[in-house]
Amino acid sequence: MSCAGLAPVLALAQRCDLHGVVDARLRVPTDKGSNASGKVTTIVAGMVTGADSIDDLNVLRHGGMPALFDSVYAPSTLGSFLRTFTHGHVRQLQAASRQFLVRLAGQAPLLPGAGSVTFVDVDSLLRRVYGKQKQGAAFGHAKVGGYQVLLRGLNPLIATISTADAAPVIAATQLRAGNAGSARGAAALVAEAVATTKAVLAAQAARPAAATTASTTAPAGEIVLRADSAFYSRTVVTACRRTRVRFSITVRIDAKVRRAIATIGEDAWTEIRYPQPVWDDEQQRFISRAQIAETTYTAFEGTRHEVTARLIVRRVPDLNKSTVDNQGALFTVWRYHAAFTDSPYILVQAEAQHRGHAIIEQVFAELIDGPLAHLPSGRFNANNAWLTCVAIAHNLTRAAATLAGRPHATARAADDPGLLALLATGRVQTVHTREAALADVFIAVTNHTPAGTTP
Repeated sequence: MSCAGLAPVLALAQRCDLHGVVDARLRVPTDKGSNASGKVTTIVAGMVTGADSIDDLNVLRHGGMPALFDSVYAPSTLGSFLRTFTHGHVRQLQAASRQFLVRLAGQAPLLPGAGSVTFVDVDSLLRRVYGKQKQGAAFGHAKVGGYQVLLRGLNPLIATISTADAAPVIAATQLRAGNAGSARGAAALVAEAVATTKAVLAAQAARPAAATTASTTAPAGEIVLRADSAFYSRTVVTACRRTRVRFSITVRIDAKVRRAIATIGEDAWTEIRYPQPVWDDEQQRFISRAQIAETTYTAFEGTRHEVTARLIVRRVPDLNKSTVDNQGALFTVWRYHAAFTDSPYILVQAEAQHRGHAIIEQVFAELIDGPLAHLPSGRFNANNAWLTCVAIAHNLTRAAATLAGRPHATARAADDPGLLALLATGRVQTVHTREAALADVFIAVTNHTPAGTTP
């Protein structure tokens, strides 16, 4: 039996009532949509074991798996089910995904450290596709090997929740056409992600085990939305203000921003050192130190969305350029990076927190190495539903890993079809250790998992 570790994970899903959550939200017509909760759970279970296409879901019917699970649907049935989805059905499934995350937070300490600050990260990625008849596929910009190229694909938009001590979970997803701008639909996604974040934090604080854990019972601190320059828009900033969360968004260095940077005096710059050197693609070198400063900046000036907040600037020397002054002396040419934020934290802390937005790239790498390796259907809404199931599977494995113990709580999932993906990470070297981790999940989730449990 190659995927026995799936049993405790689905026991956790059962305890959080995944079937009930989907049944209450999702109504798919015709016989293809019957028992939608069982079909969604089967898709999620296949993803947990490493499936990245519809045909791969047959892993649940392989070997001795029928000894653990009854009524596992065939891949052809699941494919027909996904192709029945319309945009409205996808929205219903997305609502179920967000509610299930709240249920998971009530069972597992997903976000330790939320008493200080919780981060909501938003970003998009272009997933390349090859089918000529795939709906929504279009050419979009992607960065490959440091170069901007046009690739034909689809464009998922994803929001994650994390803290300084917790690995990210997925709060909201939305699939767009390949040529969609990064910020298209971002304001609505931000509103959904923030509402989900608040519900998750409330559920975590209300956990029965929270009474004995001071860090969990601490009231939720600040919520900070982080994003790159593609999401620097009045609609996104307004969404943050409307939902009463902080924002920290990279801004492009245009003429107005340069004028604001020019007002910063030389004595205002503070030198910082990176904990680990960072590779700079443009200069082809590692950077281990920089200088930071801040000034006041007014964005969207002259509109009803006008906002005045902090402009945090980081600069590093550009070794590819040199300039001489009027006396013929060489002086440093700087490269600037700026973030627009209303963060209440001191300069060094706020700047370091903004750089932490890169953690969402690790989530993308994890998903691409797993169920998001493909968007398997020719139907756009089927792929959108697949993306939503990816989020459910990611959050479920993250919760199971958290219950397995601290060493696994921040582990990165690996595509290992022989064992539970998240618990069978590359860092776990021995079968004994893996079995111990699975045993911990059994103990944490349930004392008994009967045979014949339906996924």
